[in-house]
Amino acid sequence: MSKKIGKQTLRIENKPKIISTFSVVGPKEGEGPLKGYFDLILNDDLNGKDSFEKAESNILYTAVTESIKKANLKEEDIDFLFAGDLLNQLTSSSFAARDMNIPFIGLYGACSTMAESLCMASITMDGNFADYVVAATSSHFSAAERQFRFPLEFGSQRTLSSQWTVTGSGAMVLGKEGNYPYTTYVTIGKVKDYGITDANNMGAAMAPAAVSTLYSHFKDTGRKPEDYDLIATGDLGKVGKEITEKLLLEYGYDIRANYIDCGEEIFFNDKQGTNAGGSGCGCSAVVGCGYIYKNMLKGTLKRVLLVSTGALLSTTSSLQGETIPGIAHAVSIEYGTGGN
Repeated sequence: MSKKIGKQTLRIENKPKIISTFSVVGPKEGEGPLKGYFDLILNDDLNGKDSFEKAESNILYTAVTESIKKANLKEEDIDFLFAGDLLNQLTSSSFAARDMNIPFIGLYGACSTMAESLCMASITMDGNFADYVVAATSSHFSAAERQFRFPLEFGSQRTLSSQWTVTGSGAMVLGKEGNYPYTTYVTIGKVKDYGITDANNMGAAMAPAAVSTLYSHFKDTGRKPEDYDLIATGDLGKVGKEITEKLLLEYGYDIRANYIDCGEEIFFNDKQGTNAGGSGCGCSAVVGCGYIYKNMLKGTLKRVLLVSTGALLSTTSSLQGETIPGIAHAVSIEYGTGGN
């Protein structure tokens, strides 16, 4: 029997377990409302390195290696590492991987990469191609700003719709045994582009992709929003979250009662000056590995739909006046539900 359900969703029948997670965040994130859920809070954004890019690669390395230690495993036990980031040619991930003895598959889904890596890890585990897999991603405010927008020294004024790229990395180790949260469905998103050209309005650019993936997940699985204790998008922020809620209502789905956006949750936006909220690969990664996973272990959450969202722009495409395509991938994570 096919494991494909509907148009875009796969049923993960073997229910690979997320046996450990590890999250690393920067000092700003460590001052936010979720600070108690992170495993490691850095004292400074450079993390003792001489560039922000090296700092990001190091925090990804730390998240991956520490998640493996928490699982009481060694690098040699891990069959594959699925990881990605925002920097050109995935330098944060590939430079971290060169210091590990693990087969590496680099992924780019912009800020959707945490769910993308978890999707690919789950599919690999479900196909019995591995015993242990790590899914991870990272981002860094200072590295992303100077790649996609302006160098920090430029001192550009931030718009009200702009978001603050999360400095952080999250890693999940998937295995076959133990009493842990497990993945049950993955919904692979389609690229959506509704004509947004403003690189300071990521929420509006990504919201249509989030709506498309959520709608497809509900249609394919037959589930309703109320079947989940929590639906969490990756980093739409305040602007994108509102758009997503309104557009889904037009499709007949009301997610407002149990819906959060990781980007809106990670900072005290007014107090910390993060405007519309957080963004970046690390946003849904650290919220997923921290707040969501730890609440699942406590039994506070039993069924979660994590929908990481990404804006597929580049420096070249923006300078050439291109619009910003969006993508979103969804993973259903459950604990003690039977997975039905």
